[in-house]
Amino acid sequence: MDKVEATATVRDLDPISGSIPATKVEITVSCRNLLDRDTFSKSDPCKFGRSFGRTEVIDNTLNPDFVRKYILDYFFEEKQNLRFDVYDIDSKSPDLAKHDFLGQVHCTLGEIVGSPASRLEKPLGGIPGKKCGTIILSAEELGNCRDYATMQFCANKLDKKDFFGKSDPFMVFYRSNEDGTFTICHKTEVVKSTLNPVWQPFSIPVRALCNGDYERTIKVEIYDWDRDGSHDFIGEFTTSYKELCRGQSQLNVYELSGPLLFFSVTSLSVCRFASLTLTSFVLKGNPSQSTSLHYMNPYQMNAYAMALKAVGEIIQDYDSDKMFPALGFGAKLPPDGRVSHEFPLNGNVDNPYCNGMEGILEAYHQSLKTVQLYGPTNFAPVVNHVARYAAAVQDGSQYFVLLIITDGVISDMAQTKEAIVNAAKLPMSIIIVGVGQAEFDGENINRSSLERKPFVPFRDYMDRTGNHVLSMARLAKDVLAEIPDQLISYMKSRAIKPNPVPPAYSPCESPQTNPV
Repeated sequence: MDKVEATATVRDLDPISGSIPATKVEITVSCRNLLDRDTFSKSDPCKFGRSFGRTEVIDNTLNPDFVRKYILDYFFEEKQNLRFDVYDIDSKSPDLAKHDFLGQVHCTLGEIVGSPASRLEKPLGGIPGKKCGTIILSAEELGNCRDYATMQFCANKLDKKDFFGKSDPFMVFYRSNEDGTFTICHKTEVVKSTLNPVWQPFSIPVRALCNGDYERTIKVEIYDWDRDGSHDFIGEFTTSYKELCRGQSQLNVYELSGPLLFFSVTSLSVCRFASLTLTSFVLKGNPSQSTSLHYMNPYQMNAYAMALKAVGEIIQDYDSDKMFPALGFGAKLPPDGRVSHEFPLNGNVDNPYCNGMEGILEAYHQSLKTVQLYGPTNFAPVVNHVARYAAAVQDGSQYFVLLIITDGVISDMAQTKEAIVNAAKLPMSIIIVGVGQAEFDGENINRSSLERKPFVPFRDYMDRTGNHVLSMARLAKDVLAEIPDQLISYMKSRAIKPNPVPPAYSPCESPQTNPV
């Protein structure tokens, strides 16, 4: 093998575009025990990428550690499919057909990020009857995209705007846009009756302040609060996150009518996803009738399966063992016909865990053949069921995601609201997807969740052209978008710091590179 190179391809990307990337990650690639395609030497591997670019070529090795990285926009709430191809490079020709194929692997970006230490090892395939070796993919988050900044400000001798008293000042922060406009991103509290306010410390995602660009202008305006909303303008100044990071010094004193002193800034990096547990639930209907939302159409998934697959296929990449407890509620169980609101879909009370999304879907399909779906629709039992597990693990080592899929009204609304409010204090997020045309008191649910929004109707995401893939992508994107911030909020409330960065992976040999 003279030279080895690898390719990486973005394939089957989610059709939804226009979102601001949640973060950027850097992908590092290594391979082990590659096929030897050369007679008198070892292979010269290289990786290629239609959307990524190519790695460098490494001479004479079956165990390459590529230096060139891939930088990708990462969205937790989307399924981002990737393909990596490895080739033995025998000439300088850019035509892949003229080089020996060494193997390929398919995965998702979520699989890499969600693996222990964000390091995924998978066997290469693509050559029948051959062991192609393994590929090692490591993801490292680029540091400025998911940081939280904690700041505090104070001011001295502000203008007196109230005729009979002192001012009631507050601050408004704006992020600059590429077109020269500004977007509001934070307001402080109002400090009453003072010209020398000290505002409370606050935390804000760095991306909200500057979208990861430390040089981008941040505008800050100071107002005197008035009850009727006609707040009096006191003054303004501009700065940047880079300047704010200097901390408390004369460099962070800004002149208004009196000097405004910036106190301090600290950065809190995003907590790594430790362990996300997905729990799914189903409800009532007669699966043998074509009018039922549970109807098992041989040609397409029903609404329950679509909602479950849309959300679950993304969440499962962040669970270490891919074993998920799956429960049903609202059914008469054999043999005595008792009604249950928290029964295992696989029928095993001692071990309700299913292997991946395929295992959950199989358990769901089998349960429809063995139980009689039955009302009423009680949510509180399943919420409390998962909450008990979350309450037992509050050290930051695990985070739970509860997915409830239902088509009926909530019979125990008061108990459900109480359960959701209690769960808001735990390391868990709740998603309720309503399927079909039934009406839900969704606003009531959402208000009970302390600003979280767990309830969404699936019908709002159905594509008018009947494109179920697009419908599922839209649903997953919306319901999962808030999960990372909810996780961070919990970790911060408990003062749980991010896991230390794992030690760098030690290659088995020092690669010699030969860029092409």
